[in-house]
Amino acid sequence: MARWSTSDIPDQTGRTVLVTGATSGLGLRSAEALAGRGARVLLAGRNPDKLATSLEQVRGGATGAAPEGVALDLTDLGSVRAAADEIGDRVEHLDVLMNNAGVMAVPKGVTADGFESQLGTNHLGHFALTAHLLPALLHAPVPRVVSTSSIAHRTGRMRWDDLQWERGRYSRWAAYGQSKLANLLFAFELDRRAGRAGTALCSVAAHPGYADTHLQRVGPELEGNRVKEAFFSLGNLLIAQSDAQGALPQLYAATMPDVAGGEYWGPDGPGEVRGHPKRVGASGRATDEADAARLWAVSEELTGVTFDWPAPG
Repeated sequence: MARWSTSDIPDQTGRTVLVTGATSGLGLRSAEALAGRGARVLLAGRNPDKLATSLEQVRGGATGAAPEGVALDLTDLGSVRAAADEIGDRVEHLDVLMNNAGVMAVPKGVTADGFESQLGTNHLGHFALTAHLLPALLHAPVPRVVSTSSIAHRTGRMRWDDLQWERGRYSRWAAYGQSKLANLLFAFELDRRAGRAGTALCSVAAHPGYADTHLQRVGPELEGNRVKEAFFSLGNLLIAQSDAQGALPQLYAATMPDVAGGEYWGPDGPGEVRGHPKRVGASGRATDEADAARLWAVSEELTGVTFDWPAPG
């Protein structure tokens, strides 16, 4: 892919996009780029002060409809449902859902619904949000769902006998890898199910490589580890690409006409650490259809949410 950038994003006038985790990092840069190309962008976040600041920032570069904020806490299924209801009342259709928000390698914790925090935030919250927003998505001509995964999905394994890390010693990095693997299993299975249901919905995934965001420092900050915080800050300074550059693969996946369902996009540089968007491969575990179907069933059971696909014909 020849050095694709945000200036190559097609005109987004008339399209409505929801970006989760839009108050910083990849989400904020994605919101800015899409609003700058004419999209009506809904920024979803859980901190009202950060959301207000981000809205003002995105509004400054918007060329179409003014950006809007949506209160969303992915660690609380009640908040997920309320946000989806609010969005359904506001929009006639949703062209793109960017499931971007996430946490990385944080200390062991649980969500409001008792889920291990990384699986609960990164996967289960987005699974429920996507299901609730399916009617709005299916009202769009060619809707897309873009799920943000990570290089770390390659280290991930689904702990089917203990998904919530209720037994044994907790590994924050292994839990993160599991959640990012779950993102890909979900993205690919969503595309398969959308196709079987005869819909035009296209589900794809993307990853940013190693991008300079606050994500790397959250874990050390929560545990009060200044040494780790400094280590990741230095790594971001020396190795990482910018958050704007890291957002390019998911922006490409969300907007370009040559993107097909079930694809995975990432940077084109060595090790997919940095660069411009290209189609990339996923691990064998991420493309295991039996595991994807199993995760789907488990996710429905845990969240109590199902996808209401239209009847055939």
